Amino acid sequence: MTATVALNARFQAHRVTGMQRYAAELAGRLAGRIELVRPKVPLAGAKGHLWEQLYLPMVVGKRLLWSPNNTGPLAVSRQVCTFHDLIPLDHPEWFNPRFADWYGWLLPRLARRLPRLIAVSEFTKSRIVELCKVPESKISVVPNGVDERFRPQPAGSIAAMRSALSLPEGDYYLYVGSLEPRKNLAALLRAWKKAGESLPGDVHLVIAGARGRSQIFAGTHEDPPPPRTFFTGYVADELLPSLYSGALAAVYPSLYEGFGLPPLEAMACGAPVITSNTTSISEVVGGAAVTVNPTSVDEIAEAMLAVAANSRLRSELREAGLARAARFSWERCAGDTWNLLRGLC
Repeated sequence: MTATVALNARFQAHRVTGMQRYAAELAGRLAGRIELVRPKVPLAGAKGHLWEQLYLPMVVGKRLLWSPNNTGPLAVSRQVCTFHDLIPLDHPEWFNPRFADWYGWLLPRLARRLPRLIAVSEFTKSRIVELCKVPESKISVVPNGVDERFRPQPAGSIAAMRSALSLPEGDYYLYVGSLEPRKNLAALLRAWKKAGESLPGDVHLVIAGARGRSQIFAGTHEDPPPPRTFFTGYVADELLPSLYSGALAAVYPSLYEGFGLPPLEAMACGAPVITSNTTSISEVVGGAAVTVNPTSVDEIAEAMLAVAANSRLRSELREAGLARAARFSWERCAGDTWNLLRGLC
């Protein structure tokens, strides 16, 4: 029997980051109730968009389509789309012009055409209302979750992770995320240069993430990184909980997030978190993190030094973070999403 809900599974062609993790986590939990529709071979870029806009509508037929990753076919009106952010509309300068132009054209039209939208945060909902001119009443906020495997890891697992990634000895601050303009790596590196001068020589900044694709993200000039900066490249999922657990603190000074999974995952693993006080991030972390103005290098550096110097603060952040992260689960996210989809069927 064909499922009454089809899932736009084009996301499976991409490496797992925030949006892809969301789609994969929910697809696994809704298996048997939805049918994944995906290209026979992975398609990215223009080919992926052509498949989505032209071929996918023919396969879906009269079923309800759920598009989980900020994009969907305009020809299918019986569709729910999950919006994670409106960054191409708010900050097109952070992207390749062709990418920004496409999403600047598509997102408002898709949002206005569909009967129901899901937003992953109240912040994202507010941006949809303002930029796409749609009523609040057709947007449901369903926050992301955090997987159970993100929890404090034992010393043996942390040691094995350090060996696998060839991490330097000593304590480390940790950044996890893609290397793209909105993540504010330039300010983080300047803050690290300033803070590092007052810290022991065996404390490092570890940056874990892959560089953004050139066809999407606009190029930026990068100065040489400060001393004691260690780049891991993309880190496999199975190593991330131990990488978070071993950190002196996770630092995430992003300029813009529609939700912000890395701070939540870090808190779930017991890492103290320093993050931005803007966009959706404060909504996600609540009062369980040190929040700073991401445009202030001094504030970021001062927060890094404060966390390093104060073991009591680290303990308080750890306990508050664990409690905060426990409020978010993919099971709840999947259940709320399914209830919405089932109601529309």
